[in-house]
Amino acid sequence: MRFIDFIKEKVLTILLLTFALITIEIFLMAYVVDNFIKIYIPVVIIVLYFLSITVEYYKKKKFYKNLYKTLDSLEEKYLIAEIIDNPNFLEGKILKDIILQTDKSMLENVNKYKYLQEDYKEYIELWIHEIKIPIAASKMVVANNKNEVTKSIDEELDKLENYVEQALFYARSNNVEKDYYIRKCSLKNIVNESIKKNKNNLIQEKISIDIYNLEQEVNTDSKWVVFILNQIIQNSIKYKKQNADAKIEIYSEKKKENVILYIKDSGIGIKKGEITRVFEKGFTGTNGRIVGKKSTGIGLYLCKKLCDKLRITRKLNSMENEGTEIRLVFPINSYMDMK
Repeated sequence: MRFIDFIKEKVLTILLLTFALITIEIFLMAYVVDNFIKIYIPVVIIVLYFLSITVEYYKKKKFYKNLYKTLDSLEEKYLIAEIIDNPNFLEGKILKDIILQTDKSMLENVNKYKYLQEDYKEYIELWIHEIKIPIAASKMVVANNKNEVTKSIDEELDKLENYVEQALFYARSNNVEKDYYIRKCSLKNIVNESIKKNKNNLIQEKISIDIYNLEQEVNTDSKWVVFILNQIIQNSIKYKKQNADAKIEIYSEKKKENVILYIKDSGIGIKKGEITRVFEKGFTGTNGRIVGKKSTGIGLYLCKKLCDKLRITRKLNSMENEGTEIRLVFPINSYMDMK
């Protein structure tokens, strides 16, 4: 708030004051008044006026300076009205009252849409659980009637089951803290569960699995980590090299402060310029646009989101036509502050 800008706001008042002083001087000229009086009266009025607006300026400048400073320091800027001191001038009081009313209206609106979102989320979760029943029943029918046709149907059911699982975890990804259970989990059990989920695709695509050094325990939620690992393995299957021996290697390494789970494949790899973007929502990249791959760009995005919630650091290295390595870093003895 500059003084020159403040004075510009007072131009009309200054002009009216000037007119009033000129009028007073004209009236004084009609009477026999000492020249000292003629000078003293306008000077005193001008000095007092500018003294009053100077005090007003510094009072307002202090308030607005503190207001901006407080606003910059706040992460939730909508709380500004609750933080700032009560101003000691009328305009400031009106401003604070307006902000308070605006905040109240905004919170009511947010709560309304939050309720609608929660209602929709509950419906999606219910729908997903319901759709799992006919999928499971269909897989049982396929298992009891094995032939080439039902084999193809089973493959499509596996894909459908994965998409349904993705939808469920996506719906819950913003509220992991309501659906997680942190405890000591065996990495070997987690990896075996993920491989079991993908065994049909692994066999069909003739991909060999090499697992070793998994005798480690980590503090995490096994269900969520199985899902994360499942997405990574499915990507390795999807982007394997054609007409070449395909392999996925999974092992762990224990260090002083963490346990690292390595997932390496011998697939087609990722272009150098796309490595930093593979965890972005909806990013499919060059590989995802290959005919037959049908990438949605959701799988790795969910991995990133869930890893962040579970405090699992993820690292990715890849070379085009050489394969991809993903590392999941589990902290040891760290406090899990879920948000």
